[in-house]
Amino acid sequence: MCGIIGYLGIELCRVILLSGLEQLQNRGYDSAGISLLTNKINIKKYASTKSGNAISKLKENIEVNSNNGIAHTRWATHGKKNDINSHPHISYDGKISVVHNGIIENYMVLKKFLKGEGIEFKSETDTEVIPHLIAYHLQETGDIITSLKKTFYMLEG
Repeated sequence: MCGIIGYLGIELCRVILLSGLEQLQNRGYDSAGISLLTNKINIKKYASTKSGNAISKLKENIEVNSNNGIAHTRWATHGKKNDINSHPHISYDGKISVVHNGIIENYMVLKKFLKGEGIEFKSETDTEVIPHLIAYHLQETGDIITSLKKTFYMLEG
């Protein structure tokens, strides 16, 4: 079962997010990832393998200090169980990071539209359409609330 944790505050969130992921791991997962915001979005994500679990890999490889971020544990529904398909996903312009639970039923239609606009995809997941759509609408409107609304109205599932 997937799990999401987020933090925005004055504390350094890396420890808070990792602790949250550890609490979520008893629900089961095949990959985990963290997105931390500094002057840019910093993402680390790993699939669990026979040689180690994803949360342990995150603990060993995250050195960024930030006071806001998101984290995710994933059970694969779209795409293979690998690092690239793990969440979080980031927009083509590097400004939007997203984690998501559930299934976007019309993601293939949305992916085709975005590819037609010249946007390249890195993963095989349905979730990756979300940050790309938000960034696309943000570039168009200049307003994050309008961009979020336009994106959410396009999603089915």
